Amino acid sequence: MGDISEPPRSPSNGRFIAPVPAAQINRVFSRCTNVASAALHSTVLACSDDFFAAASNLLTPTAPIQRPGVFVSTGAWYDGWETRRHNPQPFDWVVIKLGVASAVIEGIEIDTTYFVGNYGEKAALQGTYAPSVSGLSDEKIAHPQYDGWTTILPMQPCGPSQRCAWKLVDAVSPRPYTHVRLLMYPDGGFARLRLYGHVIPPPRPSSTIRDVTSISINGGKGKGKGKWKGKEEEEEEEEELSSALLGGLVLAASNQHFTPCSNLLLPGRGKDMGDGWETARSRTPGHVDWAIIRLGLAGSVHRVVVDTKDFRGNFPGAIRVHGLVASSERKDDNDDDDDDDNDNNNTGPDHPGWIELVKGDKLCQADTEHVYEGDDLALVAEEKDSTTIFTHVKLTLIPDGGVKRLRIFGRRQMPTYV
Repeated sequence: MGDISEPPRSPSNGRFIAPVPAAQINRVFSRCTNVASAALHSTVLACSDDFFAAASNLLTPTAPIQRPGVFVSTGAWYDGWETRRHNPQPFDWVVIKLGVASAVIEGIEIDTTYFVGNYGEKAALQGTYAPSVSGLSDEKIAHPQYDGWTTILPMQPCGPSQRCAWKLVDAVSPRPYTHVRLLMYPDGGFARLRLYGHVIPPPRPSSTIRDVTSISINGGKGKGKGKWKGKEEEEEEEEELSSALLGGLVLAASNQHFTPCSNLLLPGRGKDMGDGWETARSRTPGHVDWAIIRLGLAGSVHRVVVDTKDFRGNFPGAIRVHGLVASSERKDDNDDDDDDDNDNNNTGPDHPGWIELVKGDKLCQADTEHVYEGDDLALVAEEKDSTTIFTHVKLTLIPDGGVKRLRIFGRRQMPTYV
């Protein structure tokens, strides 16, 4: 549990719960994704009440703000979810659909920043797993009479204008969730709900059939290029291996002075510089900034996109992109011990295992999607095996600056059956 000082509590469902001090929240959950963020397409399906402030504010990816003296038709303006006074029911509630296919939840944060005389005094969280194949509609899950909820976090006290968090450890096995229901006792306001967890990628898209009569196993054409496979084979659809929606995760960065590096992996191109990654100005000759990303899906890389949208006077002079090849000693992509070992031992910025993904340093332009494919990729240019499987990527900024998105496109590694 690290520096979590209070002993863990164990409710009857076999899940251990440990409060996390506010000062340690960012560190404790630094290798998790906030899967309750609107930036990952999480949405509010229904709520019992949001008379004073909209429940959708709970999912805002940025920190709460305050606007003293600003009033709207219902009263003082608040950046959060606030319900009416004197709730006749035991609690107010809000149902949220996660934007990812499903996720395992490792930590829960209730942020009551700026809610002082009107904060919700206690909170609880419930969840359900209803993938698209389940036949359960969002409308049914959002209905107050839906009875498929299980307790993730039993009722816990919250305080005024503070970050309250709890770390969860399942004694048996983690459970995936697609929807959650936040309960606020008895009424009041919460600024943010943050659910720290790990995205479970959806099944691969349906394959298409292609004719490979003139294509060999190693991708060459004509004679002498390999062994023929036959007339047809399945071709997997290209996916964004690095996307946070598929489990991509920033493991480390040299500098995150202005904005967090995790923004690199968000879907879409964003709205302004605030949802990219920007580092501090460097004054040291030879300085570079870097970020290390674990791909949500290990796979072969066919295209790399470095987007400097909205960065005009502060984009990097150039970039480098390197990858870490999947170890032949790794037993299985789903083996947690192997994944942890790979992250801990092979992902430092100076590790010799990094190899070029994009060939050489590439100059950058302002407010531009830089697309690297074909001969821009080192393995293609050097006529090496372009089906090499990568697990991690390192983006280097020369010497510093801001980048909106890093996108790694390719085909996921398929499991090997013996």
